[in-house]
Amino acid sequence: MAQNLTNSLLNWYQKYGRDLPWRVKGGAHPNAYAVWISEIMLQQTTVATVFTYFDKWMKRFPTIKDLANADLQDVLLTWQGMGYYTRARKIHECAKVLMERYNGQIPNNREELLKLPGIGPYSASSICCFAFNQPETVVDGNVIRVIARLYGITAEITAKDIYPLAEKLTSREHGADYASAIMDLGATICTPTNPKCTQCPWQGECFAYKKKIQESIPKIKKLEKKSVVGQVYLWQNEQGAYLIRQRTEKGLLHGLWEFPWCEQPLLAGKYTTITHVFTHFKLTLQIINEKPPFEVSNGIWIEPENFASYPFSTLMQKIIRKMK
Repeated sequence: MAQNLTNSLLNWYQKYGRDLPWRVKGGAHPNAYAVWISEIMLQQTTVATVFTYFDKWMKRFPTIKDLANADLQDVLLTWQGMGYYTRARKIHECAKVLMERYNGQIPNNREELLKLPGIGPYSASSICCFAFNQPETVVDGNVIRVIARLYGITAEITAKDIYPLAEKLTSREHGADYASAIMDLGATICTPTNPKCTQCPWQGECFAYKKKIQESIPKIKKLEKKSVVGQVYLWQNEQGAYLIRQRTEKGLLHGLWEFPWCEQPLLAGKYTTITHVFTHFKLTLQIINEKPPFEVSNGIWIEPENFASYPFSTLMQKIIRKMK
């Protein structure tokens, strides 16, 4: 059964699979660098969103050498809007390591890839698969949904739970095409809502389809996010410039610029608020148009027309849009 499912999916992919800049039909993508960058970008956002950012990135840093030689602030500015800025810093760090230790080439084996900054098990599997056509099992949200529905798994699950089932279906000879195929099946046919089951090559074997429970599957275990609240201060001088500061402490937003803010209880009264959801917490800030009640270190004054020259976090960009 497994081999039949694999073959039918590969045949479907050749006819209906998406054309993407970082994947090709018929085997490995010729540019492992493009695969690496796209996979890091795709980990927390959609293909539609990544198109623009990927194109901008590859034009700005067409080679690993260009990236390694770039200034970090330029890298962060090019990444701006994607969020998860730690990834951009790790990409930059990784490019330097690739130039120093690997002659600017991306290793073609999992063990070496896992030694590189910012490349974990998922990224290593993706690179081995899409850049070198190796039979790696790559499990993302689309794959979880497809496999859970195929086998009718109604209990709460994680990627770890799905992996053994997904591995059995992975093609030994066509690793890149198979991984692309199952991801495309989830993205275009086996969608979260209103799946196009009659167009699915696995329709006849799908337990969820037979039982008409597609949209109740999967049930994915989610971590509860804590809530953080505070105030952000938009303070202008007499010339109309705003005070901003660069984050120096380690963490997700290290090296980015921001308006001064602090964590404290919400104030009474009518204030414009901005909310942003990070990986592990949700932050809500009230916008205060006055001087911060605390000392601002590492701060500079800049005019609004120059905001675009500084890499701001996604949260701060939301605040800037509110100012217009």
